[in-house]
Amino acid sequence: MKPITIEFKDSSKTPLYIQLYRHIKSEITCGNMTAGEKLPSLRRLSADLSISITTTEQAYNQLLVEGYIISKPQSGYYVANVAGGSSDRGLTPETGLDLSSYAVQESPYKQDLSCFDFGKWKKCMARVLNDYSRLLLFESDPQGEGALRFEISKYIYNSRGVIANPEQIVIGAGTQQLTSHLCRILRKISVDHIATEDPGYLPVQNIFRDHGFSITKIPVSDDGIHIEKLPTNIPSAVYVSPSNQFPTGSVMPVGRRYRLLEWAKENHSFILEDDYDSELRYFGKPVPALQGLDDSGRVVYLGSFSSTLFPAVKISYMVLPESMMEIFNTIKTDYTQTCSKTEQLTLALFMEDGLYYTNIKKLRKLYGQKLQIALTAFACFGVGFVTPTNTNSGINIILKVRTKKSPAILSEMARSIGLNVQPAASLTDQDTAALIFYYNQIPLGEMESSIAAMITLWKSC
Repeated sequence: MKPITIEFKDSSKTPLYIQLYRHIKSEITCGNMTAGEKLPSLRRLSADLSISITTTEQAYNQLLVEGYIISKPQSGYYVANVAGGSSDRGLTPETGLDLSSYAVQESPYKQDLSCFDFGKWKKCMARVLNDYSRLLLFESDPQGEGALRFEISKYIYNSRGVIANPEQIVIGAGTQQLTSHLCRILRKISVDHIATEDPGYLPVQNIFRDHGFSITKIPVSDDGIHIEKLPTNIPSAVYVSPSNQFPTGSVMPVGRRYRLLEWAKENHSFILEDDYDSELRYFGKPVPALQGLDDSGRVVYLGSFSSTLFPAVKISYMVLPESMMEIFNTIKTDYTQTCSKTEQLTLALFMEDGLYYTNIKKLRKLYGQKLQIALTAFACFGVGFVTPTNTNSGINIILKVRTKKSPAILSEMARSIGLNVQPAASLTDQDTAALIFYYNQIPLGEMESSIAAMITLWKSC
């Protein structure tokens, strides 16, 4: 039996029994006290350290609960067999956890704070906290807050031509989470085959694959997905972005939209319409949503606020046909809402006050200016080397670069100067590298110089 010696910190706010517990725990995890070794009795250790028996007993009891020591009747306390070595990271209140010492993770890309008025958002959130704080004392509806669903139903009807009542809307933390709900619903109606655009939004394709769906990739041309290549005679679903296809920017004309609706009706299938970025159209009016043409309940409409507010707000929504909504109502109590209730209510007020619509108008003007400057810069500095396409809407454009370098290398080079450029491998060929260039967060005054620097960097290799 080794004597236990400890220097108590009288000035510490930490109780003596906690200090003793931590000391013995550290001795055990560091190997200074080995398995089977007997500890001093409560009375003996209390006398040795000049503390009360109650203090010693509290320390021993905590060690017992956590399994560092064992008690043998009529014998005493012994060190337990603790495998795995030291787990003590030394994070005590006196020395370890200091939040101010942790750096906030910064984005490697340029940022433009003028894209969103955080002051107005803050005022709406303050109203939630001050006037509706009672609503924050219980969990959010698994389907999403009714106030926000009401505001969404009004907005998408007026701006996108989507016909839906609030009871058909489901809110979730991002399109990917909503897609997981869709997977469960589709399974219940015996749909296990998904057609996706090629190229298309890969994260959603991965979710369908991980849920065991068979996937067929359908090529995309200038007028959208090749409808004639969709599955026939089997119930299936197709994931499309007809108003602003990602990443090509193609728009499906109305005639092909009706053909797609006929395909869904004839094959007892469904259309999953992702309306990503469709509101951000800079030449002419935004193209109305496909859902507004559906008269047979075959379209699921998906929308998101990440591009029109700010990325950290992970609020997305979907509009389900009535047949699917009935199924969702039977399973929704199995899940909890993962969207912040505070942010849902803040957004509801933001929309009710007309601030969301004002922000959309502001973004269209700002991003339209950025796009024009970007196109002028590419024409000036990249002639014969970089060709931009997809230049009517959204927050990105496709770049075709005449180089033997891989898209991944070019993306990393752009990242080194703060520009968000992602590889578009499916659009790359032997002579050109295809890239997705996100221009929306580059400050207006830095657009030309940033593009010039990027092209110079690419040419240097």
